[in-house]
Amino acid sequence: MKHQHWIRSAAIAGVIVLATTGCSVLGTGKKSDIDAPPKTGAEAEAKTTSAAVTIDMIDDNSSQMTVYVKDAKGFVAPLSLGLPKSVSVAKTTLEYMVDGGPVASLLPSGFQALLPKGTKVISLNVQSEKKVAIVDFSKEFLNYDEQNERKVLEAITWNLTSFPTVEKVQLRVEGKDLKEMPKGKTPLDTPLARTMGINIEKSEDAEFGQSTPVTLYFLNQTDQNYKYYVPVTRLVKRTDNVAKAVVDQLIKGPDQKKGLTAVLNASTEVKSIKPADGLITVDFSSKLLGADQKASADALQSVILSLTENTGFNKVQIKVDGALKITSTDNQNYNKPVARPAHINPAKL
Repeated sequence: MKHQHWIRSAAIAGVIVLATTGCSVLGTGKKSDIDAPPKTGAEAEAKTTSAAVTIDMIDDNSSQMTVYVKDAKGFVAPLSLGLPKSVSVAKTTLEYMVDGGPVASLLPSGFQALLPKGTKVISLNVQSEKKVAIVDFSKEFLNYDEQNERKVLEAITWNLTSFPTVEKVQLRVEGKDLKEMPKGKTPLDTPLARTMGINIEKSEDAEFGQSTPVTLYFLNQTDQNYKYYVPVTRLVKRTDNVAKAVVDQLIKGPDQKKGLTAVLNASTEVKSIKPADGLITVDFSSKLLGADQKASADALQSVILSLTENTGFNKVQIKVDGALKITSTDNQNYNKPVARPAHINPAKL
């Protein structure tokens, strides 16, 4: 019970010990879209503002946006969907995370929205100087299933902190600050951040309070053969070399009892990992390659997602035995540094 309490209070409140060498462990990779700037005079004078960015257009009426939902195994996972274009992109993504709402027809089989039915996003304002998003929900937000309490918080927090102007999230219901979640009593006395982790688990050799959190991207697959990445925050033995810990844990693979799929073969060898010149370079041995002398596309994408999530670098250069001539199984060229994708897990209906 003591361990469960520590995860609930420390991880949610964002005070997991980050044993790093000067940069935040979680949530420092490239972030995607945020609301367009206010257009009216009244909005322009508001104390809370948003930043304008370019988003991926699917057609004249929709744009690609990422939402966080629950999969069939109970994991919180990002999905990129074609949602209606709007001035307030972040608010739209939250509205499409409401169970029973318009997102239902867009989700692949096995996925479910986590915000309770009938929930309305009354307002979403960003305090630019503090990088805090303040979300005001209608009272229906409190009708969540208690077993989903943490998942709801993870989904909201990871969704909003995907935007470049948001690092923390504060929740309100009908205009009043939430100090704790009413059912599981998860404390909300400080704003939520990615330091809370997502789909959190503990490595066997790690001790609570003496660990470093690393977020790893493993694979999952639906009954309809739709493959997608699931972020898992694993508490590992405290280390200052976060990048090495990330790759080591990817090689170690997912908890076999949870049904996720490893992305790197257990025999994979890492020769070096070096941060420099705005990117992080990882040099694998030739065991990364298959019989066709190509590297798994899934493995390379997982390495890129995981390293950029944890290190603060937005680009990854992958080498094999010091060489740059690498081709993936989907025939992509990895000779140059690769940036973190703006959108993860494009949904296929």
